[in-house]
Amino acid sequence: MSHTLAANAEKALPDPRRWKALVFISIAQLMVVLDATIVNIALPSAQQDLGISDANKQWVITAYALAFGGLLLFGGRIADLWGRKRTFVTGLIGFALASAIGGFAGNEAMLLSARAAQGAFGALLAPAALSLLAVTFTDIKERAKAFGVFGAIAGGGGAVGLLLGGVLTEYLDWRWTFFANIPFAAVAVLGAYFVIREPEGGRNRSPLDIPGVVLSTLGLVSLVYGFTRAETSGWSAASTIGLFVAAVVLLGVFVAVESRVRHALLPIRVIADRNRGGAYLSLGLAIIGIFGVFLFLTYYLQVIRGYSAIKTGLAFLPLVVALIIASTQIGTRLVNRLPARALMAPGYTLAAIGMLLFTQLDVDSSYASGILPGLVLLGLGLGTAFAPAIGLSTNGIEPRDAGVASAMVNTSQQVGGAIGTALLNTIAATATTGYLASHAAGGGDAKLLQAQGLVHGYTHATWWAVGIEAAAALIALTFITAGRPSTVMVDSGADGEGASETGSAQDSVPVVGH
Repeated sequence: MSHTLAANAEKALPDPRRWKALVFISIAQLMVVLDATIVNIALPSAQQDLGISDANKQWVITAYALAFGGLLLFGGRIADLWGRKRTFVTGLIGFALASAIGGFAGNEAMLLSARAAQGAFGALLAPAALSLLAVTFTDIKERAKAFGVFGAIAGGGGAVGLLLGGVLTEYLDWRWTFFANIPFAAVAVLGAYFVIREPEGGRNRSPLDIPGVVLSTLGLVSLVYGFTRAETSGWSAASTIGLFVAAVVLLGVFVAVESRVRHALLPIRVIADRNRGGAYLSLGLAIIGIFGVFLFLTYYLQVIRGYSAIKTGLAFLPLVVALIIASTQIGTRLVNRLPARALMAPGYTLAAIGMLLFTQLDVDSSYASGILPGLVLLGLGLGTAFAPAIGLSTNGIEPRDAGVASAMVNTSQQVGGAIGTALLNTIAATATTGYLASHAAGGGDAKLLQAQGLVHGYTHATWWAVGIEAAAALIALTFITAGRPSTVMVDSGADGEGASETGSAQDSVPVVGH
């Protein structure tokens, strides 16, 4: 009896190495987030070096997005079934090997295969990383700090990728945008082996839901690829419409199947909770706006203002600094004192105001007055919102569902990124075409007219991004009803199906068991 009590007391104690674990989990997450943008800047050089056609160059980006977005739910379930630490290490090693293959690629097929493999192993790695964080930090205040760091990386990693991609491409070679992942992975693997400890009893050993795996993977791939096709072929193309119809049907059948099978890939209890559902939806919408802004500002600075790749990356640094400050100082300090929506809704609103400033850009706008204020507001807003949003998305979840709940966070971000890039880029291109057609008859400087048309397209699409970010704020305000984290309690009942929104601070520690 005394032995059992001692074991339970030891299990209840926080992991003494949890802060070291956060460092290595963050390194792995940064590697995955960086890879979403670091290759973008290197793409023109890789295309020329390997002789990739203009029609196929999109596949360097798309192959990664399809594999990552399509396999995320499967990866999250594997983490629950196989063990988060083991899945985390497997994902890291696989990602590093795929990166090495991409760096040594001698032809188009080899590069595209490497990108798809990176996406597949990233789909294992990303949910395992976030779920390890969720089960490692059990103290309310400490968890807020941990999710603040994670949120800063999730929001700012893409901008860091632009900077690092510019430096590596300009001073070394495009291949180093792949090789750069290897030291990240090596450090994270060593840290996982020596530092990270997975709590006992948190695995979900139920049989794998094969129909759910097939339906979710095909449905998400169809959705992501549909937006990619819309960007290249147009919204009215038969292939685009067919992919969207397929996505709706497959994901609809997936939800119907998951509500009936006993051991679901995505238990409906994970997304049926309005707080988690609101967090997933608002995060996805926020990412749509961010990716659009990254895309347009990158083009604006390089094409209109003539910035180099490195100078463009450096231009995004204020956003990263503001986001880190907001995530680690504002969000984490207030998340235990205020309800989540009291941080998320104002945070997304502040981000929308930052984007609103970008709608005023013209061909002669200066960086200091036209771009810098918007970047700072965007960083402060997203940093404030992301910490409580990511924390809420896994709050109150049982350890056996931690992997799939974490996968939903990454799925909303990946799908949001794909939608943002395709949707806003298509809107911008259409607006530019219309502007040039209506102003061509006036004569004048053709080069200036082209630049004005491009800026008109960027600002027109940014208005849409403002609206999408405002929608994220509205969803946070209306969907999120949870109080401070100390008021959320996980139901420790044997069925593990529900969660109560009343209870004490100690009740909010995730259940370890089942």
